[in-house]
Amino acid sequence: MESIQSEIESRLAKREPEVELIALERTGTEALRLYIDHPDGVDLALCETVTNHLRDLLDDYALEVSSPGLDRPLTKPEHYRRFRGHRVKVRTSKAIDGRRNFIGTIADAGDDAVRVEDSGDSFEIPLSHVHRSNLVPELPEVHS
Repeated sequence: MESIQSEIESRLAKREPEVELIALERTGTEALRLYIDHPDGVDLALCETVTNHLRDLLDDYALEVSSPGLDRPLTKPEHYRRFRGHRVKVRTSKAIDGRRNFIGTIADAGDDAVRVEDSGDSFEIPLSHVHRSNLVPELPEVHS
């Protein structure tokens, strides 16, 4: 998967430099799901453009290109830094302080770890231990 991801990132950097490949998932033996982002947002036209740039991959894979949505995956150190102060859900591959699931606010992020705070507790989570991480959608309060 890493070689496919590197190839896709390289091709997009040449043709659509403002498009970021956030995550790549294998959803079946012959299916790939790409989550992309763009400073101006992601719409259907951009998803179609990215699919067209990767058209030759359709020989081997079914491609699904989509926006990250409200529960955007966080896959790179810069994602954690960008979303400091936002709520996040992190699942780790190894237990940290006896836990593998964390929900809290991103307090700080470096190249190797993210610090998540929850109800006064602070957890330093090595990025190498992160199995999956997503923003937790924060809905605006509705006043009646």
